Amino acid sequence: MRINFNRKLVMADGEVILGNAFGSDEEVICEVVFQTAKTGFQDVLTDPDHCNQIVVMTHDIADSHEISHDGYDAIGVSGLIVNKHCQHIDRFLKEKNIAGLCDVDTNTLTEKIRRDGVMYGIIVDFDVSDEDALVRLVSAPHVTNHVRQVSPKEAYTVFVENKKFRVALIAFTAKRGIVSELTARGCEVVVFPYNASVAEIEAVKPDGIALSSGPGDPSDLPELSPVIRELQAKYPLFGVCLGHQLFAIANGAKTSKMKFGHRGEDVLVKDIPTGKVLSTFQNHGYHVDIGSLAGTDLEITQYAIDDGSIEGLRHKKYPAFTVQYHPEASHGPKDSNYLFDLFVESLRPEVDL
Repeated sequence: MRINFNRKLVMADGEVILGNAFGSDEEVICEVVFQTAKTGFQDVLTDPDHCNQIVVMTHDIADSHEISHDGYDAIGVSGLIVNKHCQHIDRFLKEKNIAGLCDVDTNTLTEKIRRDGVMYGIIVDFDVSDEDALVRLVSAPHVTNHVRQVSPKEAYTVFVENKKFRVALIAFTAKRGIVSELTARGCEVVVFPYNASVAEIEAVKPDGIALSSGPGDPSDLPELSPVIRELQAKYPLFGVCLGHQLFAIANGAKTSKMKFGHRGEDVLVKDIPTGKVLSTFQNHGYHVDIGSLAGTDLEITQYAIDDGSIEGLRHKKYPAFTVQYHPEASHGPKDSNYLFDLFVESLRPEVDL
């Protein structure tokens, strides 16, 4: 059956992907990435780690599931590309003013990103010429430092009954997963904006420090390095995703952009101390360079089986460890959920990691 297309995606290299209007009719210019998650599509849509990204879903989204508005006010993706039109998703995207494209050969588009790497693209109406779309794409300013957009604007506290510990969470995004895992273990959590000072954090007398995930390039936040170095020397520390990368940079390592990143569930990770293989959920486009660890006080604890990239780090002197993936993933595998137990156990003064 022949489809008459009314919208399109024009990539930075000039390639044109045809589709149909879906969600908002906004024109959007963003980095184009693919997401391999088979479930939890609502979490993908509202994940701030997808800030300023057009996300290509490699698996069809079931149209039988209603969108819940409870706790899903955050805007995650800036654009969505799917194979099949979904009415519930369409309504949600319209409400959030998020542009989309359906009736797309997502397999071919994903193969292109894997082959050519992540690049910027623009979603426009079909009647906009390819040449004009490319000019708009090339001339548009590319937004950086997305953490400033999605980090909480002020500190707040999540209280628990029968509090065992108090954890200061430096939140590079407003996601609730880490907070939920910590409060479930009896930790009161004080959530701080990304730019909180050491003095502000220490004023709440925390037992430990957590570094959250977040969007964008970790090198956009050099001001965080001295904060992390000072905190890791005084408190147990646990970092996730962007928090893992910033921890590495603070300790002398370097990060770089991956060709197409790790985004999806069931990414296999090898834990070096135990020899176990973990199934993990991941969503990142940068990683810690292995060669940059020489001469630092960091050691690798985990690596990705697929490409050998670093998935876990531990400080040799301090009770501080981090992982590149999301152990708090609400719709992903639970293999790595035990890491929160290890962190909470490290908050006891007599315990060493």
